[in-house]
Amino acid sequence: MGSKRMEIGASHRLQALLNHLGSSNWVQNNLNDFNSKPNKRAAVLICVFEGGDGNLRVFLTRRASSLSTHSGEVALPGGKREEGDADDVQTALREAKEEIGLDPSLVSVVTLLEPFRTKYGITVIPVVGILSDKDAFSPVLDSAEVEAIFDVPLEMFLKNDNRRAEEREWMGERHLVHYFDYEVGNKKYVIWALTAAILIRAATLLLQRPAAFLEQRPKIWGGITENDLIILHNSSK
Repeated sequence: MGSKRMEIGASHRLQALLNHLGSSNWVQNNLNDFNSKPNKRAAVLICVFEGGDGNLRVFLTRRASSLSTHSGEVALPGGKREEGDADDVQTALREAKEEIGLDPSLVSVVTLLEPFRTKYGITVIPVVGILSDKDAFSPVLDSAEVEAIFDVPLEMFLKNDNRRAEEREWMGERHLVHYFDYEVGNKKYVIWALTAAILIRAATLLLQRPAAFLEQRPKIWGGITENDLIILHNSSK
């Protein structure tokens, strides 16, 4: 399943993360039995690397303003599955190469997250990969799809800092939509909705601790979590 290479110079933290996730195959095994029409399936790449401060970071893009859907929004590299794609991993790696010029050979794919189903009937599979040598990656953006690339600390998606939420209702069910504000240089970005939900789940898995806030996801994104139950129980005391 994708690349499993890890540079000799990789830090102990990245190597430990690779070993930990590489030994946890329950997600992949569950997905083996998951069926979806190819034209209703997509994959995104959660490309994790170690920043200069030793903390894990992840790449994000701002979609081109000229796109017909979700123009100008922050997203993970990825897109719809094509007929020639062997699996979800290949979809995510192909899209990342097309959008930001990321060579698939630089990425060690370690796991897949559970599917996220959108309101439009698209099933999105998040693919988690580790980039052990960030200096080997020189972004080349496809201007027709991406107008900017940036990276953020993964831990951000477990904290209340720079986070806000709005309560929404869909199909008679109430849930929260989370927004994370991030500023780098003189540019401001907002990570929200499905992208934020995927990154909250990824941060919980990779950093091995729960979010500091109530997620209250809609059922199509996994529903209420064990951590939500704990928060709700404590708040009712």
